[in-house]
Amino acid sequence: MSDILGERPTGRGVVEGAFALLDALRRRGGEAGLTELAAECGVPKGTAHRLLEQLGPVGAVERRGRRYVLGAQLFRLGQSWQPHPGLRAAARAPLHRLRATTGASVVLVVLREDRALTVASVPGRAESLLPVYDGLSLPLGPALGAALTRPGRERVAHQEEIVPGVRCVALPVRRADGRVVAAVAALVPSEGPHAHVAAAVAAAATAVGSRLTR
Repeated sequence: MSDILGERPTGRGVVEGAFALLDALRRRGGEAGLTELAAECGVPKGTAHRLLEQLGPVGAVERRGRRYVLGAQLFRLGQSWQPHPGLRAAARAPLHRLRATTGASVVLVVLREDRALTVASVPGRAESLLPVYDGLSLPLGPALGAALTRPGRERVAHQEEIVPGVRCVALPVRRADGRVVAAVAALVPSEGPHAHVAAAVAAAATAVGSRLTR
């Protein structure tokens, strides 16, 4: 990282350096001190301090005492990001309907860097075991991995225990041309019947795809 964040970063190096610090903040839960960030990025504290102070006036970071936190401007920019045109709007009603029908925690995920990135979420019964929120990154296990990377044409839901006590039931969301753009997943307590959950997830995934096409 030191070749990006040198003592006199210019041009592309400044941009990459700034994003390296922002990503380090993200990995530390959105808040960290200067020494922590400089050590994580492998750069002198003076360099990290200079870049962080430049990120402050544009709202990318904020100061809380002697620590830095991710700024509100990043949240506003992130809310406008669309993994596929109209996807989040198309998913809004089907996800809430799925939550009402099953009581499950519900997520809409897309494939990003070999992980399942949550782009829409509705908390449900599994919240105490696995809190869900937009921006949550989940591993590509048997259910989410199959739904996003190996989706067949069948409508059988993929299932797995994603964390102890929580079962994930997932199906892909397809465009009219058959291309998979996302997956809908319901997270429910592992114990109990899940046939009705699988059927509800299938209906939600189909509804999102239909709305996306329109």
